[in-house]
Amino acid sequence: MPYSNDVLAAKQLLEANGPSWANINPEHVARMRAQNRFKTGLDIAKYTAKIMREDMANYDADTAQYTQSLGCWHGFIGQQKMIAIKKHFGSTKRRYLYLSGWMVAALRSEFGPLPDQSMHEKTSVSSLIEELYTFLRQADSWELNHLFRDLEEANNAGDSTRAKDLESKIDNHETHIVPIIADIDAGFGNPEATYLLAKKMIEAGACCIQLENQVSDEKQCGHQDGKVTVPHADFIAKINAVRYAFLELGVDDGVIVARTDSLGAGLTQKIAVTKEPGDLGDQYNSFIEGDEITSAEAIENGDVVIKQGGKLVKPKRLASGLYEFKKGSGEDRVVLDCITSLQNGADLLWIETEKPHVGQIAAMVNRIRDVVPDAKLVYNNSPSFNWTLNFRQQVFDAWKEEGKDVSAYERAALMSAEYDETELGQLADEWTRNFQRDAAREAGIFHHLITLPTYHTAALSTDNLAKGYFGDEGMLAYVAGVQRKELRQGIATVKHQDMAGSNIGDDHKEFFAGEAALKAGGKDNTMNQFG
Repeated sequence: MPYSNDVLAAKQLLEANGPSWANINPEHVARMRAQNRFKTGLDIAKYTAKIMREDMANYDADTAQYTQSLGCWHGFIGQQKMIAIKKHFGSTKRRYLYLSGWMVAALRSEFGPLPDQSMHEKTSVSSLIEELYTFLRQADSWELNHLFRDLEEANNAGDSTRAKDLESKIDNHETHIVPIIADIDAGFGNPEATYLLAKKMIEAGACCIQLENQVSDEKQCGHQDGKVTVPHADFIAKINAVRYAFLELGVDDGVIVARTDSLGAGLTQKIAVTKEPGDLGDQYNSFIEGDEITSAEAIENGDVVIKQGGKLVKPKRLASGLYEFKKGSGEDRVVLDCITSLQNGADLLWIETEKPHVGQIAAMVNRIRDVVPDAKLVYNNSPSFNWTLNFRQQVFDAWKEEGKDVSAYERAALMSAEYDETELGQLADEWTRNFQRDAAREAGIFHHLITLPTYHTAALSTDNLAKGYFGDEGMLAYVAGVQRKELRQGIATVKHQDMAGSNIGDDHKEFFAGEAALKAGGKDNTMNQFG
């Protein structure tokens, strides 16, 4: 509804309630309503789920329409990302946020910094979703507040042309509320526990939940060793649990991302239940390493025996009670995982890889698409990869295969700065620049994300500031390295009180108390030094 219509509706409501409501200004009512578009997390989840579904359909029609996100560990970080995106690109279209379980564990746990092993409080995940959307809603309120102030100024000056333009901007305001892909790890327990946490996450605003096929109580970071996967039936039960949570809460378009860690996982905790040769449990068990046995005498105390391809096999069992998968079976298990997940309720896939390689990803996706033609991926452009070294080695290997002379380069030392300006180094940077576009086109990647970018940017910027401030630069380290750059790049946080809501609060004070309002934004506010 246009702002002018909202003002009229508020005026009619106030008049209907008689003189006792005469102190209430209909324009102020309309302003506050516009600045609080989303009332609940479920409002947000329903709104963003539709956006994500539309984006998925657009990607199916044109792979250039892939989506992106950056990981967040605090509401302010997510807010500033969306403000920056609107500032630089004019729209948040196809840009999301990612909530990383890794960063929750490392930065938000009451136990202190933890590794990515699901040891943090599970409610800290849903709390962060709520926090992120609180900050994004405040970004809407902050941006609209400036437009409303400008509109009031234009109306007071009798500038009808500018007032009309500002009303149009208000009516067509694009919200900072975007989809969040939220990491539920391996579900933090059994399917009931997964369902309960999924509900909390959806109620906080999540329209998309990412679930991985590791054992919940043995969960490891996707880029660490020792990963243990579960049989497909166990994983499907958790997919079902998340879907029921979406449907119970009325988020019918909710999106489930099924992640497989099988490429790097060499262990399983369970032997799958199987009823007949070739069923899903039998396929899972076919990948378990074991020794064929021909007589009962070969079975020792505590041994387990299964059938593989009609033969009796004794699986190799470790001291931990876990079973090993056959070496080299990772890609086949990934393909089976992905097909099974898509056929049992998942919407998108996540294949955790050990390196960013378009060809490797495409090879698996093409096999999946032979069965499920519209299969699409969410892909982790992970800081756990050494991107510089990986792409320089990929160029090196490609050149060597082409017969090009690579004697000027040492493959194992390609990370060295001496290669930065070489032909190989520059081509590797170009491959890195094009990775997301190429992978979206050739490997079915609908969504590219960086899991924990601000973990690294915060550490890097803090290191630079500390080095200068506590060294010879003193205060100049902050002024030249931070504030001056904020001013010249037009970063709104330079007026930090305004960003935190000072002007919004001043306006509310005036709404509530009129001329008696004690406001903070007067002539003596030092924020005015920034223009």
